[in-house]
Amino acid sequence: MSQPTPQQKASALRAVIYLTVTALIAVALLANVERLTRQRINANEAARIMKRLQAVLPADEYDNEPHLDAIRVPPRDLLGNTAPSSIYRARRSSQPVAAILTATAPDGYFGPIQMLVSIDADGRVFRVRVIAHNETPGLGDAIDIQKSDWIENLNGLMVSEDSSSDWVLKRDGGNFDQITGATVTSQAVIKAVRNAVIYFNDDRDEIFSLPPNNPAETD
Repeated sequence: MSQPTPQQKASALRAVIYLTVTALIAVALLANVERLTRQRINANEAARIMKRLQAVLPADEYDNEPHLDAIRVPPRDLLGNTAPSSIYRARRSSQPVAAILTATAPDGYFGPIQMLVSIDADGRVFRVRVIAHNETPGLGDAIDIQKSDWIENLNGLMVSEDSSSDWVLKRDGGNFDQITGATVTSQAVIKAVRNAVIYFNDDRDEIFSLPPNNPAETD
């Protein structure tokens, strides 16, 4: 068998170099596309979270970035969550302003009701927004701020010995108006928010002192 000529060897070497360079360029391009895609996904997710957070705590109330100042907590009975959830911390001049908890009312009429509950540093409900539910259109869906302002009745409530009637429906001797035709839904939301405040009151120091998680680990 004849040996390859110098020209053939050079041609083969050029082919190997060409394929190697092409492969390296392709890998670099793919890595860059993946990096840019990941950055865009992360930016979109951050924007989604911030939009939700601003719905329960206006931006002029704090000067940090709550979506980056977040912690993950394991499932807690008082939060009604069956999986780890995020708590976002709002601060002004490094001082705690509020915590935004991810809470679930497990006993909605047609299943769990997921909410964001913002609670100020003194344990007072700032605002609540429902982010997912399956309640009856035209009745139970009045918990959605887009349908009704009923949920705003929770604003300013605290949990104390003097506030027990604030968390009970009028039909049961309390002060709270229920959603017409949706007693179960009303009770479920009120109970879940009250439990979230109790959880916050019990764990306030830890909530504000734990170091933040990696942003990729938050909701």
